[in-house]
Amino acid sequence: MSLAALESAIRRRLDVVADHALRDSDPAAHLEALKAAHRELESRVAALPPGTDPRLLHFLERQSYEKAVAFLAG
Repeated sequence: MSLAALESAIRRRLDVVADHALRDSDPAAHLEALKAAHRELESRVAALPPGTDPRLLHFLERQSYEKAVAFLAG
């Protein structure tokens, strides 16, 4: 599993959370999109290899996704 795929999954989840237009116009669709993004992210996190940087794991466990993206980008 690549860290780029993890970063992409995190960004997708953040994008869904920030999509207030969808949330306001179709709450059910927004919820489904959020669930799908969350499942994808959980899958990527579960596939992380042993020895993954503990700081990254900390951000992911605490759902500090902006910090995780910054860590991955830096």
